[in-house]
Amino acid sequence: MSIWWSLHLRRDAASVPLARRFLLGSMESAGVDPDISFDLSLALSEACANAVEHGGEHGAASDGAGEGREAWEDPSATASGQYRVTAYLDGAKCRIEVADSGPGFPTRGGPRASEGQPGSELPDPQYATHPPVTAEEGRGLCLIEQLADHVHFGNRPGCAGAVVSFDKVLKWRKDALLMVS
Repeated sequence: MSIWWSLHLRRDAASVPLARRFLLGSMESAGVDPDISFDLSLALSEACANAVEHGGEHGAASDGAGEGREAWEDPSATASGQYRVTAYLDGAKCRIEVADSGPGFPTRGGPRASEGQPGSELPDPQYATHPPVTAEEGRGLCLIEQLADHVHFGNRPGCAGAVVSFDKVLKWRKDALLMVS
């Protein structure tokens, strides 16, 4: 048995706790260990906050606005745009993906992707730069890396938008509904 869900959310600060509560509720119902649930919900909150803040309209990157896109990807769909959160709880792990329709990650500067990602011009997540100690922001991607077992930062192929995906091996309570046998 597995649980899969996808939310299409407005780029509004109120959507972040909504996504977090939805994830926590799913994991609680399935019987996931509370410490694992907390780590994943915090990582999800950071990814959603980034989508809300940075996942806006991408201007010149869209010549055919709306062409070949789902409704959530079209920046004109709402005044603030939208983003998507997808989660899979399946057996031994949980995988979460947050995708927006903004400009995506920069493709220049910083360390290049590892050999495991041929042709990618995105920085390798393990080399995410840490902000100065006095900075009030900029720690979200580093935090996601520390909370999850595997992280991938990428851009959506063929259209603008960033994708942050991460997964974590699950631990189960004794009374879990989905526990791996």
